[in-house]
Amino acid sequence: MAKPKLALYWASSCGGCEIAVLDTELKVLEIADFFDIVFWPCATDFKYDDVRAMKDGEITLTLFNGAIRNSENYELAKLLRQKSVVLCAFGSCAADGCIPGLANFTTAEEILRYVYEDSPSTVNPEKIRPQTEYAVPEGVLSIPHFWNTVRNLSQVVDVDYIMPGCPPQPDQIKLVVDAVIDILKNGKPLPPKGTVLGADERACCDECPRKKDVKTIKKFVRPHEIIPDPEICLLEQGILCMGPATRGGCGAKCVNAGVPCRGCYGPPANVRDQGAKMASAIAGVLDADDPSEIDAIIAGIPDMMGTFYRFSLPHSTLRRKQVRA
Repeated sequence: MAKPKLALYWASSCGGCEIAVLDTELKVLEIADFFDIVFWPCATDFKYDDVRAMKDGEITLTLFNGAIRNSENYELAKLLRQKSVVLCAFGSCAADGCIPGLANFTTAEEILRYVYEDSPSTVNPEKIRPQTEYAVPEGVLSIPHFWNTVRNLSQVVDVDYIMPGCPPQPDQIKLVVDAVIDILKNGKPLPPKGTVLGADERACCDECPRKKDVKTIKKFVRPHEIIPDPEICLLEQGILCMGPATRGGCGAKCVNAGVPCRGCYGPPANVRDQGAKMASAIAGVLDADDPSEIDAIIAGIPDMMGTFYRFSLPHSTLRRKQVRA
């Protein structure tokens, strides 16, 4: 029998998800042995036309990482959806928008103006900006159109499964790969569409071994300002930890190392908006009743919106900064 075909694609992201696949160590050899890898531009010399030439549904599984930031990301999302039986939003950028999605707090025009005109590191007296098309003797060169709004994968195409994480943990990738191989080898049924793979239904706090006793906060501090007790909940020590508003499954690796959860696994099951969930969690533990005192405590959170929505703004209720007509 022909091997099942696998594709991996990197859209608007840092590339950490690609590294996470390699971090599965010897498992990557098993992946390469079981699958026919037909598209992985990061690792080998594949062309978009290679995919265009395939039959619809010829690719068994595509792991698509990265947010949809520009017209090229969108074109490849549509193409890989058409050619794939199963499309998985792989990593937080594809699942929720992640770090690229923070651009939704501004606009494409403001970003381009700053980068090409106003940045102190820019020398561009003629204020030249990239053009989507430019004629040269050999023909017309084209570059992707920069979108005003960053979207996650499911906002532009139909997605079968989601595997969160920035990046997904290699041990979770191994477990998912083993499950996929078992399904394909033995003809087992696929999980229900929409299943979140390699993660937990619970919040990260449920994985965290730290003691949760105090239940009140009088002040927020930056991680470098104190030496935290290694046994006590970081949030209860005043260090902003996104654990209450973040899906488990990572093994609470950050908090076990004394680093607060940043929220990269996205909201827990049945939570629509990660930022709103975190605001609710904090409201329940502030040790203050006076509005001015509450404001003073909240002022200790630098960049609240960027922190609460660091990994999930495009897929949140807010989605983006609203621009008045």
